[in-house]
Amino acid sequence: MTNKGKWEGDNINKGEREEEDLTAEDTAKNKDMDSETITEAEVSEDKEFEGLKEEDINSDQDQGFKELKEENLKLKDELTRTSNELEALKERLLRTTAEYDNFRKRTAKEKEGIYTDACIDVLKNILPVADNLERALAADGSLEDMKKGVEMTLRQFKDSLEKLGVTEIPTDGEFDPNLHDAMMHVEDENYGKNVITEVFQKGYKRGDKVIRYSMVKVAN
Repeated sequence: MTNKGKWEGDNINKGEREEEDLTAEDTAKNKDMDSETITEAEVSEDKEFEGLKEEDINSDQDQGFKELKEENLKLKDELTRTSNELEALKERLLRTTAEYDNFRKRTAKEKEGIYTDACIDVLKNILPVADNLERALAADGSLEDMKKGVEMTLRQFKDSLEKLGVTEIPTDGEFDPNLHDAMMHVEDENYGKNVITEVFQKGYKRGDKVIRYSMVKVAN
């Protein structure tokens, strides 16, 4: 090979090596650019994600605060309503208590009035008897006249009792524990079993209510 041919061959090889170096350099640059592009994209995505995440958190916080505020308002309204209802119940209780107290006083007064009126009615019927007894004692006369006056007064007294609905308890039959009080028991063949033989004190009743039991002696 001549020197000229050798020189040309060296130049060709040198050119190929330079071209390969340029290609490798370009490839490296492209890789670096691609890496930078990927990194920038990842950073952008991270920032965007962080922005969205922060926005979502703020939105959730706002929503939670709004719900708490609404719940607080509801509780306040419910508390106000309950307080008003309680106050109304207190007022109603006070009115009811006052009404009951007035009713109790009025009823007690009415009962007292009824009792007083009943006593007055009884006394109106009894006082004439006392008047006749006083007249009999004040009158001048024989013992027989006084006896007649007392008998008349007794009849008047019994009439007064009848006007009040008071009647004498019968004692002319068998012993009745609902009407009679047995003071003595005797064995007597002249009487049947459980028969009243003697009255120690007469009894009286008004309707079915016994005022005083008859005190009696009972046979057999």
